[in-house]
Amino acid sequence: MNEELAAVRDLARKFFEREVSPHEERFARQGYPDRDLYRRAGDLGLLCMSIPKEYGGGGGTFAHEVVLLEEQARVGNSALQFSVHSGIVPHYLLAYGSAEQKARWLPKLASGEWVGAIAMTEPGAGSDLQAISARAVRDGDEYVINGAKTFISSGRTCDLLIIAAKTDRELGAKGISLIVAEVSGEVPGFRRGRVLRKIGQQGQDTTELFFDDLRVPVANLLGPVEGKGFAQLMRQLPQERLICAVNGVVVTERAVDLALTYAKQREMFGQRLFDLQNTKFELAECATIARVARTFVDECVERHVRGELDSTTAAMAKYWVTDQQCAVVDRCLQLFGGYGYTTEFPISQIFLDSRVQRIYAGANEVMKELIARSL
Repeated sequence: MNEELAAVRDLARKFFEREVSPHEERFARQGYPDRDLYRRAGDLGLLCMSIPKEYGGGGGTFAHEVVLLEEQARVGNSALQFSVHSGIVPHYLLAYGSAEQKARWLPKLASGEWVGAIAMTEPGAGSDLQAISARAVRDGDEYVINGAKTFISSGRTCDLLIIAAKTDRELGAKGISLIVAEVSGEVPGFRRGRVLRKIGQQGQDTTELFFDDLRVPVANLLGPVEGKGFAQLMRQLPQERLICAVNGVVVTERAVDLALTYAKQREMFGQRLFDLQNTKFELAECATIARVARTFVDECVERHVRGELDSTTAAMAKYWVTDQQCAVVDRCLQLFGGYGYTTEFPISQIFLDSRVQRIYAGANEVMKELIARSL
């Protein structure tokens, strides 16, 4: 941390507390956040902070994104997909896009004029990205894309969509390419399906997408040639997995803080709940786990800022921190007794929102497989 990051943290906290949190219930009812909040965040300079200034970004590092995402997790907001919009999508464009592509798309993401999304998961292909079946067939100067995607964050609200598709079905992983589609308004061949209802993160836009002869210029291919998509995904996924770990450690800390406050206020058997040995031991263990997770994640962030974070360590952080997140949140909820099972206390929503952390960005079982390959 330094003065600049502290200022970003203060600005982000005020933004979420004043302009986002008051609308959480409405976001949950409608299944998606208000688009104008992306524009507002862009006006404040909170979007694409790790993207160079020449493309409209903040010119900072991944540490700036971490500060934003930590404050978002602390207030309990899961509706705005800043992790995807700023932490994932623009970095594909920055790493693999041409100078013209970067100049055309990145400023719109940084300003919040456009919302970004990435379409990898399909009804029959989740963690196994090699199994995707969406196709992109070249027809002159255009790709004709057909297929379906599901569980797409910001699928309903996105204007710019990175699509993982097979440009050569015979080559397996080497036949996957990443193609960028501009999907504002009504686009022939592109249809947004249901906003999926979930047990947690209900205010987050998670949508089905369908492509029926969607035509995209060949110039929108990411990278100089076809067939580089799988390798591009593998190089970018460590940052996505670290983002999951960042969220996980903040939520773990928040759960411990909430349980500790409640235990010191709740009277039971003529004394504070906290004075019971079982309560103290539970909180001692949970606080220790949170401290270990924080130390590990902070080290990973520092390594990533230096360009030294390897995919194995990112997988370790994603799997272990999110596993511990779910376990600690469950233990903290137990201390609330019946109140923990109601919506009266935020611990119940934290419990529901946390569960998906072990699934997306590669299921934790896949993380263990990746780790094992390095042993």
